[in-house]
Amino acid sequence: MLEEDLNTGIPIIDTRSLVDKVEFYLIDLFIRKKLNPGDTIPKELELANSLKVSRTVIRESLNRLKTMGLIESIKHKGTVIKSPALPEILQKTLIPNILDQSTLKDIFEMRLVIEVGMADLIVSRATDKDIEELYEIIRHEVSPSRETLFDIDHEVRFHGKLYAITGNQTLSGFQQLLLPVFNYAYSSGLIHRDAGNKHFFSHKDLVDVLKKRDAEQFSQAMRMHLENHYSRLFSMDTELS
Repeated sequence: MLEEDLNTGIPIIDTRSLVDKVEFYLIDLFIRKKLNPGDTIPKELELANSLKVSRTVIRESLNRLKTMGLIESIKHKGTVIKSPALPEILQKTLIPNILDQSTLKDIFEMRLVIEVGMADLIVSRATDKDIEELYEIIRHEVSPSRETLFDIDHEVRFHGKLYAITGNQTLSGFQQLLLPVFNYAYSSGLIHRDAGNKHFFSHKDLVDVLKKRDAEQFSQAMRMHLENHYSRLFSMDTELS
């Protein structure tokens, strides 16, 4: 089927494979039929006859949707719509050794933005027990002082607890996707760059502020905690521009 470029009026040739087209058609079909998680979709033969394509094409298209987490096969019921777990979908493609440095840098920036932005959730949902556990994590750090710029094990443990405190399962799952950025900070040489400010908010400083139950103060504290990372990124941007 030809589509027309609105800017030039020149027809655009659809070069997608047949499997690609069927895959997108099926997604559109599920949306138009207003299918919800748990609803059964038509059988392979029915879809093949309706679309006038082979069952092999239908099967491959459905397998793609299964890989994406959009559908699943249930014994004695058939294939049903599934609510996809977004972190799991991204996890399948977020492979550090394959992603280029620019993409890893983008992910690192996302981590900084997310952690500053989730201050309200942390403050509103942190229990006294959560705060005690954060202090326990800090107690095992080699040096929880303001001079400790970065330690991968401490970062993963401490910030992982912060994500858990939010109570947001998708956000907690997303934290697992951010783990490659910790290795990126080392492998790219980013963490060895001069950040300029050797004194910043440590993990202990963050927990001390969290105890005050003030979301705005905690957000500012998180920003100060990550200040050196921001400084390194901005200095890298300046060099690349």
